[in-house]
Amino acid sequence: MLIRIVKMTFQPEKAEDFMKAFEARKNLIGNFEGCSGVDLLRDINQRNIFFTYSKWESEQALEKYRQSELFNSTWDEVKKWFNGKPEAWSVESN
Repeated sequence: MLIRIVKMTFQPEKAEDFMKAFEARKNLIGNFEGCSGVDLLRDINQRNIFFTYSKWESEQALEKYRQSELFNSTWDEVKKWFNGKPEAWSVESN
């Protein structure tokens, strides 16, 4: 199983907009073929920093999602709210 962690820092005034956009798509992402769930985590001190934590069957399943219309439309909407470059890690769960 592959776990994808993405750290995103948003303009403080856009944090709530991001949360709404994520909530509207959470089930679509979590039900995407090859995904077994996605969670949104929020930093307790810096409230404009978020992490997505998603579980994928394989790197190929993640890549299929990253090439999808769902990913592209979501990313296009939220990237304009960034206040820093996103960081991402793919890690294994044994």
